[in-house]
Amino acid sequence: MIDIAGAVAAEAIDEETREQPEPVHRAAGVGPVAAHYGDPLREQRTLATGVGLVDRSHRGVVAVPGEERIGWLHTLTSQHLAGLGAWQGTELLVLSPHGHIEQHAMVAEDGETTWLDTEPGMTSGLLSYLEKMRFFSKVEPRDATADHALLSLVGPEATGALEALGVSGLAAPDVVAVPGPKFRSGDLPARPSVVYDVRPLPIGGWARRVPLGVDLLVPRDAMTQVVDELRGAGVPVAGLWAYEAIRVAARQPRAGVDTDHRTIPAEVDLIAPAVHLDKGCYRGQETVARVHNLGRPPRRLVLLHLDGVTTDQLPAAGAPVTLDGRTVGFIGTAVQHYELGQIALAVVKRNVADDARLLVGETAAAIDAS
Repeated sequence: MIDIAGAVAAEAIDEETREQPEPVHRAAGVGPVAAHYGDPLREQRTLATGVGLVDRSHRGVVAVPGEERIGWLHTLTSQHLAGLGAWQGTELLVLSPHGHIEQHAMVAEDGETTWLDTEPGMTSGLLSYLEKMRFFSKVEPRDATADHALLSLVGPEATGALEALGVSGLAAPDVVAVPGPKFRSGDLPARPSVVYDVRPLPIGGWARRVPLGVDLLVPRDAMTQVVDELRGAGVPVAGLWAYEAIRVAARQPRAGVDTDHRTIPAEVDLIAPAVHLDKGCYRGQETVARVHNLGRPPRRLVLLHLDGVTTDQLPAAGAPVTLDGRTVGFIGTAVQHYELGQIALAVVKRNVADDARLLVGETAAAIDAS
């Protein structure tokens, strides 16, 4: 999609951006992705009110075939994958022994292979961990990024646009409510905490319904055909800047961007989509259970409104958030939203009040308490 008229590559704007393929994937032929196609605010409005096609083909893709894959992944991650059926999707985390987030992956199961797609720059870490944990299990995890690409139909009309590819009727995400502290064992169903509907695509690959729209995993050599069919049906393209603005407004964190080395799932609202609280032991489970039962994670994810008066430059990821001269958190993703202006996701200390007068550099910031 970088060859579409008006496309501006993310790495052409910022050579250090995370929005580019990993070196090993670039060497295998994975190309750059577009930050925008000439009008990022119009592209945002399109995603917010209709539907647009976003190139996210720089995301890493790990394929896990093998007859023991479901049970094996169930034991290694935070999600209840033993209850994951064919043509279903979900999310999972790999945690450190102390419960800190190391990896986040979106999941789709097609009956023969479990597909994991993850943040650019994190594929090798995820694959390395899985390979170390194989032992004698009948699984064959591999990096499939070079031959599969992720695209996303984003917006309230995403499922309708999918009909251009011959797929209809994708069900909305099915989320299990997070129980209160000290719930009884057995109260939660033995299934993933969120289930995403997945359907095969006639061209190969699959479509997965997610909160922001529909993800498409397609063979990389069929990517141009898929894009042409969707554009031919009237679906406009939108860049990653537009996608990120929609994501931030929806308060959906990205691992490695809106998290740091100390982040635990409860701090960034990843319990509901990615953690089953009653599945039994896995690495980091003790911390997850202790924090949930006490009900007070040390930090929390917030949406900040930035005044944009002192500067029109967005703060960098990791920039300190301060209160009365003390650092109380850090910025994750900051964006220019077409309606809300400058906004950002930030992780701040739990005891920071919603009406606190925060600063990011010299820029005033206010927590959105809605």
